[in-house]
Amino acid sequence: MKLLFAILGLSMLLSCGAYVGVDYNEETDFSTYTTYNFYPDRESGLNQLDEKRIMRITDSLLQQKGFIKSDTPQLYVNFFAEETLSNSRSTIGIGIGGGGRNVGGGVSGGIPIGSAQINQLLTFDLVDVVKDDLVWQAKAEGNLKKSASPGKKVSYYQGVISKILKKYPPKKK
Repeated sequence: MKLLFAILGLSMLLSCGAYVGVDYNEETDFSTYTTYNFYPDRESGLNQLDEKRIMRITDSLLQQKGFIKSDTPQLYVNFFAEETLSNSRSTIGIGIGGGGRNVGGGVSGGIPIGSAQINQLLTFDLVDVVKDDLVWQAKAEGNLKKSASPGKKVSYYQGVISKILKKYPPKKK
């Protein structure tokens, strides 16, 4: 029973959340790529903890796809994020009012509840090392609470990067 709830929870996590769009070079034969490493001069816009989370998750998912991490890779993986902060849109309304015989009045206000959210656009690039050419790119939009725990951040990035890498390699039309 616990397994059923875990699978249901994971599927819900992966089915909602981030939107992923992909672009790629249609002339590229993606089946020739078997090795990767991370771009050496990354400027991700993220803190070191989130960078490490993304790299660990990416390593795991790429290796599940049969890639080998190498010091002489065919592909460089690069990622960077653009983040904006937004306040919670949820509020509790408080109001007073009165009226009668064509006379009315009222005062209301909203008290925000919940914490601020980070709206993140994560760009994930695969660059052909020999040609120094971008061959595949995914952009994922998602939201994460600013006060998210390390475990919640791992879950968030696991879901986002899983969605990104589901779209690699691109399907031929």
